[in-house]
Amino acid sequence: MMETFLSIHQDAIVGTLSMFDRMIFKGYLTSFFPKGAFGAYLYRKGVLLKDFGVYVEKCTKQLKAHIEGMAQAAGRPLQYLTSSKDSKEDLARKIAERDGITDGLVCVFSVLETCMAFDVRGNYQTHKKEVVRRQRKCLHYYFYYVDAEFGLMHVRLQSWFPFDIQIYINGREWLARQLDQRGIAYERCDNKLIQIADLETAQSLCERFSQRKWPRVLNVLARRVNPFVKDLRQAGMGGYYWILAQAEYATDVLFRNRDSLEALLPALMELSMSAFSAEDVLRFLGRKLHGNFQGQVTTDRKKRPEGRRVKHRMQGNSIKWYDAINILRIETTINQPREFRVLRLVKTPQGHKRRWLPMGKGVANIWRYAQVGRQANYRYLNALAFAYPTGKAIAELEGLCHPRKQHGKRYARFNPIMQADCDLFTAALAGEHALNGFRNKHLQARLYPDRPQDRAEHRQHSAHVSRLIAKLHGHGLISKVKDSRLYRTTPFGVRLMSAAILCRNKTFPAFASESSQL
Repeated sequence: MMETFLSIHQDAIVGTLSMFDRMIFKGYLTSFFPKGAFGAYLYRKGVLLKDFGVYVEKCTKQLKAHIEGMAQAAGRPLQYLTSSKDSKEDLARKIAERDGITDGLVCVFSVLETCMAFDVRGNYQTHKKEVVRRQRKCLHYYFYYVDAEFGLMHVRLQSWFPFDIQIYINGREWLARQLDQRGIAYERCDNKLIQIADLETAQSLCERFSQRKWPRVLNVLARRVNPFVKDLRQAGMGGYYWILAQAEYATDVLFRNRDSLEALLPALMELSMSAFSAEDVLRFLGRKLHGNFQGQVTTDRKKRPEGRRVKHRMQGNSIKWYDAINILRIETTINQPREFRVLRLVKTPQGHKRRWLPMGKGVANIWRYAQVGRQANYRYLNALAFAYPTGKAIAELEGLCHPRKQHGKRYARFNPIMQADCDLFTAALAGEHALNGFRNKHLQARLYPDRPQDRAEHRQHSAHVSRLIAKLHGHGLISKVKDSRLYRTTPFGVRLMSAAILCRNKTFPAFASESSQL
């Protein structure tokens, strides 16, 4: 039976919950983007290019008047912020708490921010005016709502053509309201649901969340704030094209109490910082290391007042774990979806066929975002299965230092602080073996990274690794998978080998350093 993080720690774990956390959608009026499209729109509206400035300023004033009317009708504040770096969400929460807002518009913030917008400039080659897109600053409006379905959320609207829009939704806020509607009890701390009476129902709700008809949902939210949407459609410019600009997909492991999780944290930190290579991180995120890979893979850690955090980054995407209260959260963040693939129906000379292609940001791929995020989280979580509280294991290491007899056969002792034995333990605990186990060739690849010079050397390596596998098996550190040539680490082996690596990398070097000074 395959040992996973959940099976090894099943006595300490209540269950898991996987779903989207933070989601940032962006909407673009893409019909404006082809060359000459915005000029054609102005022509339909009877606006000459020389009158562009007057026309767009008039539209911006109309938008401002509409927003002021919205805030006034709802009796909510419209506040200008001098800095875009301040946390608008924190300020909105304080306003909602102060005024007792539980439904509807909380407030509107306006702030000057950089954007890509249309402008008219003279072309020195053609000696004609033309429409260009350039970077500039303009007012952006942030509408904070306590929405009946999505809870606290915001819509950000650019006040200058082409009226780009951004919508922020938090999956946990949505789930809390779904549980309320069904009378399912839960306990919440900030953005974490630390206890849920019916985890199975909660998970089924989360799976339905990614199957929503998102363009319809987002268009409703856009029409709330942008009065020009209807006019643009009537002018033949269509509506917004929606993308998922950033998504966080989290798997929460709910422990029965804080103490059980706290006991694991030092080993989790040590393992994720020292044992996972760049190749492991790529594998967690569904990639393979190859010669054409030009990106960087980085790992960093933080210890914050609320808990620990280790984060691995790859090409704008990342995977991390952190703890809070009784939750161990594994979270995959996708900013660059083209690093992943989606199965698409494409037209070929032989007819329509399904092909795996780079995944785009369109909201039609949200189901695949969820699939990729969940798979990455569980690959990482099961690699963390090798972390185990080392206190008891240190005392058990002495047993590895003595020969062992099993079924009449004698197996040599290990020396847990020797480099060779720790290299063997590290190879057996490698992340890619968590799900599928390992064979002789897998350990060879790690213990002998250089290719053998000839067949004789290959046979020598294979024979040596076979003896090491037998030794690991004899000491109970690994077990054979029935009816196969695969081996997997046992919970006992995970505990002892992790402790040996920790002792070698941390305790022994410090001891050796002190001894050298005597």
